[in-house]
Amino acid sequence: MMRSTRLGLGRFFLGLALVVGVGLPAGGQTGTQDVTQRPTSTPYSGDLSIFEYPDRDKKLQIDRVMDLLGIVPGKNVADIGAGSGWFTVLAARRVGPTGAVIAEDINPLAIEHIGKRVLTENLSNVRTVLGTADDPRLPEGSVDAVLMLKVYHEIAHPVSTMKVLQKALRPGAKVGIIDRNGNGADHGLNQDVVVKEMSDAGYKLTGTYDFTKADKEDYFLIFQVR
Repeated sequence: MMRSTRLGLGRFFLGLALVVGVGLPAGGQTGTQDVTQRPTSTPYSGDLSIFEYPDRDKKLQIDRVMDLLGIVPGKNVADIGAGSGWFTVLAARRVGPTGAVIAEDINPLAIEHIGKRVLTENLSNVRTVLGTADDPRLPEGSVDAVLMLKVYHEIAHPVSTMKVLQKALRPGAKVGIIDRNGNGADHGLNQDVVVKEMSDAGYKLTGTYDFTKADKEDYFLIFQVR
């Protein structure tokens, strides 16, 4: 790896540390009103091993997901609602040493778990961020792609939260949402609701797919800022 690349990655993580802070207590977003009202599932806080079932990568076709999001070597990626770090690890391996992954979660235990996991797996291109319910707290202009894997239905104020996320997106960045059709309170949300909320937040739908689960009840949507 060239020295200039190492320095560039170092500056990225230095900026992340300065913006996010280490051990900064959770705090709500300010200055943005969100009147969205719909059923919302309680964020999962149980056993993280639930995210590690066999062949998940094949069933979800996660390589195809990353291809469609433009996740290639050298890119910076955010895993929003990272849970056990399952996708974080896959993305970190995909972007390689010249890229970076931010693993964000609002659960301190998940953040602690991912921190230990990336050390065990010797991944130096991953940093963790403890977000809040309304703000993932990513540095401005920090990512080329975002994946929200089965987490969007847990967001209580989706329009304002996704507006805040825009600040972290680089020009042309893609935001991927994988979720399951449902009523919002059953750990799923109808995709038409997601599209409407994302439009209200200033995004345009650029891709719709149903390959992430055999029963076609799961959907994969890609958005970009309008």
